[in-house]
Amino acid sequence: MSTATTGTTGSTEEVPPQKKMTRKQRALLIRSLQVAALVAVVVVLAIVGDWGAFTKSFFNTDTISKTIGRMFTSGLRSTIIYTLSAFAVGLSLGLIIALMRLSDVALYRWIGTAYVELFRGLPALLVLFLVTFGFPLVFPEIKFLQNFFVKVAIGLGSVAAAYIAETIRAGIQAVPKGQMEAARTLGMSNGTAMRKIILPQAFRVIIPPLTNEIILLVKDSSLVYALGVTASQYELTKLGQSFATGAIPGIPAGPTSLALAGMFYLVITLPLSQAVRQLELKQQKRR
Repeated sequence: MSTATTGTTGSTEEVPPQKKMTRKQRALLIRSLQVAALVAVVVVLAIVGDWGAFTKSFFNTDTISKTIGRMFTSGLRSTIIYTLSAFAVGLSLGLIIALMRLSDVALYRWIGTAYVELFRGLPALLVLFLVTFGFPLVFPEIKFLQNFFVKVAIGLGSVAAAYIAETIRAGIQAVPKGQMEAARTLGMSNGTAMRKIILPQAFRVIIPPLTNEIILLVKDSSLVYALGVTASQYELTKLGQSFATGAIPGIPAGPTSLALAGMFYLVITLPLSQAVRQLELKQQKRR
């Protein structure tokens, strides 16, 4: 036991031991220091940075008022069309590929695996180029496949299908095997059991990751600008770039239109992200 000598008489008195910080107190102290450091960084950036010049350049109200209408009616519309059409293609094709990957037939499994590995390995932009400029050469008589929006849907959807297929496959495998066995016991065929019993349960599990795939497609739709689109086919990125470079008369050049395009992307993706979180919370409550 620790002691301390006092006065000249040599008397001693006990020194109470120092109390150690609990784990909760240490965590609170570390968190407080982190918050203080973050606040300090924000304050320094606010003082040092020329935010007035930044706001004038990236959030010019005159440019916003002149471009927001066309961003909404043309750029946002095209982006949504590209996204939804590509997702429809990706979901349909992805379901087929997923079932092929789970098939008892070795040839089907090989084809499904080859598709997934191929399209997950190829850049989406390269696939878009191959579809856009290759389809007219391979299928010159099929007018439907010459439509620009159709080619974009197939190009983006083909890449999305590889990822969606793996998501669906994981969802199907998450359903207990006893479900299929019980359905077969009731006299259902494999196809009927898969359609009525397995897939409905699988899709309840994979809705959040499928929603994430829509978010990715929203951003991937910006690749369409590289194909040489016409004014009526401009999506948000291409339209914002055209405004920013002064290519469209009457609109002052500057990065404001690109910042505005980014805000429109957030208008789409943030509600979808919130929907994913809500769906995940509901699934956790069910468990």
